[in-house]
Amino acid sequence: MLQDQTSVIFGIMPIRKAVLKQIVPAVASQMITLIYNLADTYFVGMLNIPAETAAITVSFSSFLMLSAISNLFGVGGASAIARMLGKNNEEAASRISAVAFWSGLVLSVLYSLLYLFFEEPLLLLCGATEHTLEIALDYTKWVIVIGGPFAILNALLANLIRAEGDAMHASIGVSLGGVLNILLDPFFILPQYLALGAGGAGIATALSNAIALLYFLSYLITKRKTTVINLSLKNLRYFSQYIKSILSIGFPSAVQLALTVVAVAAQSRFVSAYTVEAVAGLGIVKKLDQLPIYFSMGVASGLLPFLAYNYASGNSERRKQAFQLGCKISFGFSVICLICYEIFAPQLAAFFIEDPLTIRYAASFLRRMVVAMPMMAICYPMITQFQALGEAKAAIVCSILRKGMLDIPLSFLFDEISPLYGLMWVPPVIDTVSMLVAVFFNRMNDTGTLHNSPHHKIRWKKEKNS
Repeated sequence: MLQDQTSVIFGIMPIRKAVLKQIVPAVASQMITLIYNLADTYFVGMLNIPAETAAITVSFSSFLMLSAISNLFGVGGASAIARMLGKNNEEAASRISAVAFWSGLVLSVLYSLLYLFFEEPLLLLCGATEHTLEIALDYTKWVIVIGGPFAILNALLANLIRAEGDAMHASIGVSLGGVLNILLDPFFILPQYLALGAGGAGIATALSNAIALLYFLSYLITKRKTTVINLSLKNLRYFSQYIKSILSIGFPSAVQLALTVVAVAAQSRFVSAYTVEAVAGLGIVKKLDQLPIYFSMGVASGLLPFLAYNYASGNSERRKQAFQLGCKISFGFSVICLICYEIFAPQLAAFFIEDPLTIRYAASFLRRMVVAMPMMAICYPMITQFQALGEAKAAIVCSILRKGMLDIPLSFLFDEISPLYGLMWVPPVIDTVSMLVAVFFNRMNDTGTLHNSPHHKIRWKKEKNS
């Protein structure tokens, strides 16, 4: 029954309708996630204390590591599940889902425990100062140490459920967490209620992710007879059989986000050498520039199972058309965002805080950092296509280029050329370079060069026989 439903969506339904059926809920859930990330900055900004906003900024890189871990097993597991469904192998898909879930749970707990022991030096490394350290520690205690596993498993299960074609329920679960966070934030943050500031934002986020995780677990229990997602511990006996294929595809996404942690931490550290208002302004910009990024990530995550399924079933023309449609949607939205950001930068910054100096910094930073957003919007779907095809090498090269390899050297160079403001030109340069490399690999894919490599032939034989 499930296989019939998946086959209709991924293999039979008109391409435009099928792609929109997948990416609209995925984009919607990403937008909700973005809104609740913005909500923390917005409600903390209402306190009009730059140090509180700056504390959330220096904590952002630690928060990104949660997404890196969830992508390691969520994106890798989703791609593997979709490819198995494309081969009509539901049993293998069920085993993969259990391996991905329990691996994610173990690693999420380990990360939270390790962070507990090293949070102070890590926050200092990310740019925390005497003015922001205690506030940042209070925030990360709830978001990372206590709420980290909830956030990781929430996103991981959304990816796995989306892989079998149920993008709607994946979206509902993620959106539920986002809506709850928006509702809880003012209650925990603002002075007229509990007045906990940034720490209150952390409590709201942890509670919201815990409730969203409960939704997903309840959904899987209710649908246990019709879903391939099976979290039974018995499936862990197949751990060694499937973990490599999960990690090989999830690794590029995890590396990209892990290196984003390095890039964001480095940028915050460079900016923290100037003023608290500059750090707060950067934090506002890092929230605003997430809009086109999260949209492109939503498009990419919605495309992933569709592309993987059609690749496994041998329908390359359908896969190519879906990929092109996804790129057009992602690119078009990023261009609209670019125009709005360039025109309304001060007004958008003022939405988060009333401090005039912070607003000036944020507006100036925003106009520089987003100029290459359309490049990024094409890069994300391209990397996702490589993951869907099982082309881990191409995906990881593009991911490493996009974040991590060039950030720190360029930051030193640009900060020397134009102190503070030169740092804001680093992301556009990197987005342009990574997009050009992704286009190069995509051309190789279209001409069959990637698929004709000996490594690809050996891997394809192994997958076919699994």
